[in-house]
Amino acid sequence: HANLLHHFGSAAGLQRALAAHLAESACGVVADKIAIGPHEHRNVREVVDLTFDAFGSGGAAALTSWMLNIGQEDALDPVVQAIHAMLDRLDPDSHAKRILHEDTLVLVLMALGDALIGDRMAGELDLARDRARHLAAEWIENRVNIYWQEQAKALSSVDPAA
Repeated sequence: HANLLHHFGSAAGLQRALAAHLAESACGVVADKIAIGPHEHRNVREVVDLTFDAFGSGGAAALTSWMLNIGQEDALDPVVQAIHAMLDRLDPDSHAKRILHEDTLVLVLMALGDALIGDRMAGELDLARDRARHLAAEWIENRVNIYWQEQAKALSSVDPAA
C-alpha cells in the first residue's frame, strides 16, 4: 500500500517500527520502576510483571515469534537495542552491570517463554499460572540481596566503622 511504503518503506520496515515501539514503551515503563528510590524500596515483582506483560498481553512474544519464523531476525534489533539502552541509562558500575545484564537475560527469556507456552506448561505441570512470574521475582530478589551483601562486605573491609 502506498501509505505503508511512504512511511515505512516496506512491510519489514513497519514490523521493525512496531518492534521498536513495543520495546521502547515497555523499557520506558520498566526503567521508570527501576529508577524509583533506593534499591530496598524497589518492587521486583512489579518489574517482573511489567516484563511478562510486555511479552504476553503486550504482544512482544507474538511479534518476536512471527519475525523469527519468517526469517526477519534483524527486525528484532530495535528490541535488543532498547533493552540495552535502558540498562545503560541505569549507569551501574561494572560488577552491577554484569549482574543486571545476566538478570535481564534470564528475565526476558523467561517472559518470552512464558508468553509462548507458559499457560500450557503450567497446566500440564499442575502449577499456578503465575508460578513462572513468582519464580522469576524470587530469583532476581535473591541475586539483588547477594549483590548488596557483597557491597556491604566490601565497604566494611575498606571502612571498619561502616
